[in-house]
Amino acid sequence: MPENAEIREWSPTINPWLMITPVMLAIFMFVLDETISNVALTYIAGSMSVSLNESTWVLTSYLIASGIAIPLVNSASKLFGRKNYFMICLIVFTFSSFLCAVSTSMIMIVLARFLQGLGGGGLLPLGQSIMLESFPKKDRPKSMAIFGIAIIFAPLIGPVLGGWITENWSWPWIYLINVPLGFLCVYLAKNLLQEPPYAKKQKNVKFDFKGMMFLSGWLIALQIVLDKGNDADWFGAAWICWLSAISLVFAILFFVSQLRNKDALIDLGVLKDKTYFFGTLVQVILMGVFLSSAALLPSMLQNLLGYTAYLSGLSMGSRGIGSFIGVALYLTLSKKLGDRRIVMIGLILLGLGSVFFGNINLEINLSTIALPNILYGSGLFLSLTPLIPLSFSTIKNESMTNATGLQNLVKNIGGAIGTSIGTTMVSRFAQVHQNMLINHLHDTNTVFAERVSAMTGSFMSLTDPFTANYMAQTQIYSQLVQQSHLWAYIDTFRWYAFATFLLIPMLVFIKKPKSVYGDK
Repeated sequence: MPENAEIREWSPTINPWLMITPVMLAIFMFVLDETISNVALTYIAGSMSVSLNESTWVLTSYLIASGIAIPLVNSASKLFGRKNYFMICLIVFTFSSFLCAVSTSMIMIVLARFLQGLGGGGLLPLGQSIMLESFPKKDRPKSMAIFGIAIIFAPLIGPVLGGWITENWSWPWIYLINVPLGFLCVYLAKNLLQEPPYAKKQKNVKFDFKGMMFLSGWLIALQIVLDKGNDADWFGAAWICWLSAISLVFAILFFVSQLRNKDALIDLGVLKDKTYFFGTLVQVILMGVFLSSAALLPSMLQNLLGYTAYLSGLSMGSRGIGSFIGVALYLTLSKKLGDRRIVMIGLILLGLGSVFFGNINLEINLSTIALPNILYGSGLFLSLTPLIPLSFSTIKNESMTNATGLQNLVKNIGGAIGTSIGTTMVSRFAQVHQNMLINHLHDTNTVFAERVSAMTGSFMSLTDPFTANYMAQTQIYSQLVQQSHLWAYIDTFRWYAFATFLLIPMLVFIKKPKSVYGDK
C-alpha cells in the first residue's frame, strides 16, 4: 500500500471517544488556568507585598510562555513523538502548578507561571490535532463540538471557581487542584493515546533555534507593549515606541526565517489554502472580540456598579448556560442547515449580544445582563464548533499538527490584541464623552445651576455654604465621569457588534469538500 494511502486511512484501534478523555481533561485544565487567576490577583499581591499592577505579571507571563510554546509543537512532536510530547507538556504543566502554589515571592510565581505556560501552551494544538485525526472526517464536527465545550466553558467558569476557592480556601489551591488532575491525565494518556505513523518520533530532526529566538523576542516584546501600553499612553512613551519597533523587527525576522528555512518551526505554506486562511482569520477576530468582552464586562460591573470580584465573575456564568444551549442547537440544526449556515447564525447571535450590551444603563443587574451573555455563549459555540473543522477540511492529515499550531498562535495573538484594543477604546471613548459632557457644566446652563443649588441646600445642614457648594459640584462631576465611562463601554460594545457582523461575508471564502460533508 502506498505511504500516502496509509496516512489517509489511519484510525485508532480503540474507541476514539475513549481515547480523547485525557486530551479533553488536559485542554480543560490549560484553558481554565488562563482565567482562574484573575480574581485572585488582589490576594496574591497582598501575600507577595507587591502592588496590584505588578501582580498582573502573573497573567502576562502565562500568556507569553503559551504563545511561545504553541509554534514549537510541530518540531517537538517530530523530535519526541506526539504522544510523548503531549505527556511531557502535561508533566511540566503539573509540576509548575505545584511551584505556583508554593511560591513565596513575586519573582518565583512569575517564573513558575512562565514554566506553566510553556508546558500548557502545547496542549491545545496537540489536543486539537489528536481529536481531528482520531475521528473520520464525517465525525469531526461532533468531536469539535466536545472540543468547543472545553475551550469556551472553561474560561467562563474560571473566574467563578477561582473566586470561590480563594474566598473559601486560599489562592494557592487554584493551582494545587491541577496536581492530582495532571497525574491522572498523564496516566490516561500513557494508556489510551495512540498516534499515526507520521506523528511518531522521527530521526534526524533539526530544531530551528534561530526561529525560536526571533519568535521569543517578538512575542515577549509584543505582550509587554499590549499589557502596559494603555497605562503608558501608548506611543506617547518613548520606551513603548522602542519596544514596539523591537517587536516588529523580530516579527519580520521570524517570518523571513520561516520562509527560507527548510526545517522551520512553522510551515507557512498552509496559508496558501484559502479555506484555512479565511477560517483562521475569522477565528482570530472572533477570539479578539470574545476575550476582550470577557475582560471588559467584569471590569464594567466592578467600576460602575460596585460589584465584588466574585459577583463580577459570577456574571459570566450565563455564558456557560449559553454554551450548553449552543450545544443543543448545534446537534439539532447541523444536519438540516449545514456548517456554514450554523456559523452565520452563531455570528448573528454574537453580534446581537454586543448590540444588547450597546444599550445598557446603570440600572442593570445580574438578571438583566443574562440574556446578552447567553447570546454570547451560544453564539461563540455555534460559530467556533463548525468553523474549526471547516478550516482544516482541506488540510492533509500529515500537516495537521503544523496547521493547528499556527492557527492557535495567531488566535492567541488576536485575543491579546483584541483585549488591549478594547481596554484602549474604553479609555479613549471615556475621555471623548467626558470632554463633550463637561461643556454643559457651567453657570449659564439653567439645569446645571438648579441642580447645584438643590444639592448645595441639602448639604448645608452638614457644613458651611462654601463647602456645601463644593461638595455639590464634586458629586455632579463624579456622576459625569460615571456616565462618560458608561458611554465608553456602550460605544466599545457597538464596535464589537460591527466587527462581528463584518465577518459574515467572509464565510463565502470558506469551502469544504462536498463529497465528505455534503454542505448546504
